[in-house]
Amino acid sequence: MKKKPERKYRISLALMFSGMVLAILLLTSVIVAVVVFYLVYQGTLKIGDNELNFGSFILVMTLLSLGTGFVIYGSTSRFSLIPINRILNAINKVASGDYSARLTFKTPFAKIPTINELTNSFNAMAYQLEANKVVHTDFINNFSHEFKTPIVSIAGFARLLRREDLPKDKRDEYLQIIEEESTRLAQMATNVLNLTKVENQTILSDVTEYNLSEQIRHCFLMLESKWTKKNLEPSLLFDEYKIQANEELLKQVFINLIDNAIKFAYENTVIEVSINKNAKGLEVTVSNDGDTIPKESMDRIFDRFYQSDASHSTEGNGVGLAVAKKIIDLHKGTIEVKSENNHTVFTVFLPG
Repeated sequence: MKKKPERKYRISLALMFSGMVLAILLLTSVIVAVVVFYLVYQGTLKIGDNELNFGSFILVMTLLSLGTGFVIYGSTSRFSLIPINRILNAINKVASGDYSARLTFKTPFAKIPTINELTNSFNAMAYQLEANKVVHTDFINNFSHEFKTPIVSIAGFARLLRREDLPKDKRDEYLQIIEEESTRLAQMATNVLNLTKVENQTILSDVTEYNLSEQIRHCFLMLESKWTKKNLEPSLLFDEYKIQANEELLKQVFINLIDNAIKFAYENTVIEVSINKNAKGLEVTVSNDGDTIPKESMDRIFDRFYQSDASHSTEGNGVGLAVAKKIIDLHKGTIEVKSENNHTVFTVFLPG
């Protein structure tokens, strides 16, 4: 979200409150003047040149002004404090954890620019807090489930390994499962650490020139055991391209994208990666044939800890794509996804 510049003064707000005070003063003066004129006209109040009559006049004027001012203030204060009361009530709701609170004002307050700015800023804040609460809840539900599953699996197979009569082939199978689940736990922890690291990073550092094509080929080699297990065919359709970027961070991006493409691809299909260059930069696409991503998930697929598969039947914790999005943002690039007719394409654009 683009940060708005700070404003030192709110002229319209100052004019509103000053105008209210001025209106009360003017109304008080008019009422007192009318009352005094009426008393003089009826002869009840006589203004003479002696000190007693002049003092009486000042006293009467003072009492009339104070009385009239208090009456007018008491009558109008409730109306003038409507926006402040409404704002305080909304703030109290948010402070108590009710992030669904929203500010709304009707005419004449809705026509005041500062009130509109306050309303929009408060509602944007409440919306973001509500969204963060949803993310936090998703994290507790999804992430705890993802951590619990491999831990339970490791504990169960470790207990089986204690059996003395266990055949060697079974022992080897259980050890392999424990190793795979341990690796899975380590990868989840690494993804969370990577997300924390890049989210706290605002400036891209360690920028070097390197061979992007070679990096992507290396990522495929690192994941060879996964794509060979599903009998997938890599199709690397690109020449040699160099780029100036943070090599280690972009490695995380392409490992995540290729790993996802492998994870959700149908068996015996093709994983395709292409690189195209234009005047503005490089465009990398990673595509696979697999189940179409639901439309309701497309807008949230890059959110932290979000999983389109609510059943948790597939591996993952919804962190990898969030990490990729943040890294690409640091590189001033874009990452998009298109999924239709059982074909999904992730497109990464890197300027330069």
